[in-house]
Amino acid sequence: MSLNPPITHWAGRTVWLIGASTGIGRATASRLHALGAQVIVSARNEAALRAFVVQHPGSEAVVLDVVDAASVKLAGERVLALARQGRLDMVVYCAGHYKPMRAQDFDLTEAMRHQHINYDGALYVLDAVLPTLLQQGGGHLSLVASVAGFRGLPKALAYGPTKAALNSLAETLYLDLSPQGIGVSVINPGFVATPMTAHNDFSMPALLTPEQAAHEMISGWEAGAFEIHFPRRFTLWLKLLRHLPHALYFPAVRRVTGQ
Repeated sequence: MSLNPPITHWAGRTVWLIGASTGIGRATASRLHALGAQVIVSARNEAALRAFVVQHPGSEAVVLDVVDAASVKLAGERVLALARQGRLDMVVYCAGHYKPMRAQDFDLTEAMRHQHINYDGALYVLDAVLPTLLQQGGGHLSLVASVAGFRGLPKALAYGPTKAALNSLAETLYLDLSPQGIGVSVINPGFVATPMTAHNDFSMPALLTPEQAAHEMISGWEAGAFEIHFPRRFTLWLKLLRHLPHALYFPAVRRVTGQ
C-alpha cells in the first residue's frame, strides 16, 4: 500500500539534498541527476560540492552548516531562487554524524554534536522549507535515519537516540502533512560503506555501497513508501527484534554483538 503519492518520473523535478558531499547523499544526488532531476546539493564542504557540480552539469550547490539555523534559512532562500519551476519537489535531509560511544566513555560535547547535526539540523531545515511546501500544497520531505534508531544498541549511546528521534519526527510529520498533499518518508539503512561507518571496528553484515543505498531510496520514493529500510535480509531481523520484551531483547543483543 502506498502511503505517499508515488513519484513516477524525475525529469523537471527540483530536489534539494542536504548532506550531499559524500556517502549516501552524494550517491543519491548523482542518481537523481542521471534520472533528469534538477539537483541542488548542500553541505559544509564547498570543494566537494563544486566537484559534484562540475561532474553533474546543470546541478547547483549551496553551502551551509546544518548546526547554524541562520545558515540553513539563507540556504533555503537560495535554493528556492535556484529552483527552475519556483518550487521544491523534494527535500532530503541526509546530513549525519557518527562516533561510537559507550557510557563508560561518555563525552557530552560529542553527544551534543550528534544531537546538533543529526536532529537539530533537520528541524532547521523544516523551518526553512515547510512554509514553501505548505503554500505549494505538495512536495516531499525525506529524513535519513538508521536502523540504529529502532532500539538501544551497544556503542550507539550518542547516535542511536538521534535516529530514533528522526523516526518519531517523520511519523508525526506524516500525520500533519499527508492531508495537505505533502509526502513524508523516513530512510532506515543498515550498514553502508561511507566515511561514517569507517569508524566501526567490527564486522558489518550485509554491507552496501552508497550507490546500492541510493537505488533502494529512489525505488522507495517511486513506490510511495513511508519507511524505506534496506537491505531487507538484515533490517527485517532487526524489526523482529523490536517486538521482543526487554527480558529477551537485552540478552539477545549481547549474544549477537558480544558486547
